[in-house]
Amino acid sequence: MKTYQSPKNPSSSKKETKQTTDSKPVSFFEVVYKIVRKIPQGRVTTYGAIAEASGLRITPRMVGWAMNGAGNVKPAVPAHRVVNRNGELSGRQFFATPTLMQELLEQEGVAVKDDKITNFKTVFWDPEVKAKPRKDSKKKV
Repeated sequence: MKTYQSPKNPSSSKKETKQTTDSKPVSFFEVVYKIVRKIPQGRVTTYGAIAEASGLRITPRMVGWAMNGAGNVKPAVPAHRVVNRNGELSGRQFFATPTLMQELLEQEGVAVKDDKITNFKTVFWDPEVKAKPRKDSKKKV
């Protein structure tokens, strides 16, 4: 991705990117989408948690901006699993219908009432916490 410097403000055109091992810059959109694709079915996370887990200096509002464009991304991004810090479906207006976000969450077993997740603390998924190994996955010797 080529960027051009603005003559008035040289840093204004620089986007926040993360370098990969093949030295190809990755946009923060790609970083956000990679995190969102990891959210387990039946769980939700917040814009702020994604911003923190990204390792980039981005804000929750920037994550929301990226999520606004997630509908046309391949592979699909489960944007319905991202809510605000209070568990409210703040991005619902960006779905095809006003109730689609809630419907998708309810299909996954997430309870929603008045555009807010009722058991938010229970279904919250923190992207920075490593998954614990399952008990049945221990090797038998």
